[in-house]
Amino acid sequence: MRISEKPAQDGRAMAANGLSGPSARKLPVPPRERKPALAALAVFLILIGALGTTLLVMRTGDRVSAVRIVEQVGAGELIPASAIQEVQIADTGIDYVSWKFSDQVEKTYAAVTLLPGTLLTDRMVSKSNSALGPGKAIVGLALKDGQMPLGLAKGDVVQVIYVPSGAKETAGQTGTTQRILSNESLVTRVGDPESRSSSGLISVVVDASIAPTVALYASNGQIALIALPGAK
Repeated sequence: MRISEKPAQDGRAMAANGLSGPSARKLPVPPRERKPALAALAVFLILIGALGTTLLVMRTGDRVSAVRIVEQVGAGELIPASAIQEVQIADTGIDYVSWKFSDQVEKTYAAVTLLPGTLLTDRMVSKSNSALGPGKAIVGLALKDGQMPLGLAKGDVVQVIYVPSGAKETAGQTGTTQRILSNESLVTRVGDPESRSSSGLISVVVDASIAPTVALYASNGQIALIALPGAK
């Protein structure tokens, strides 16, 4: 009697039985390297950022009363009560004059020209003013077109010039040619405060010794003003 032999199994059958094969073999994965120092640094930076944001929000929420300028005040002028206003600002360390000193501000002079919208600081004011001190006088002028520059404003510095009214006067009098009466005069007012008209009404500060002469020449229309922008 012949005995038949079973066919030998190929490699795929052996792989199916789990004995061998490429799908059953996996490369070893190295363990992930942990870096605790970097993780701690990241957590620290996050905490610092959160703390800084919290402090900024808290400081921004602190409001204080400060003095703000609401109308222009010329350099050397006494600061009027109408020129200041209370404003709430964030206490972020900026320089400012507290509103509780507003009554003292009204007794000081502007060290520089103060513009509307400016937050007042100690450096902008002075307790005394040489421009309006002893030996000075304020003279009112009624000028016409051509005797003063356009756009002249309170707080500007000008030269006060004597200008003869005609050639006959210049030829008939000695020493009446045009000359500078005041090298630097502070303009304290422009126009009539009680009307909307911007006529040539100007008030300037001059030495008291020449104030009568300036007033006399001004009444005869013999005064002209030259603006000095760099002298503010």
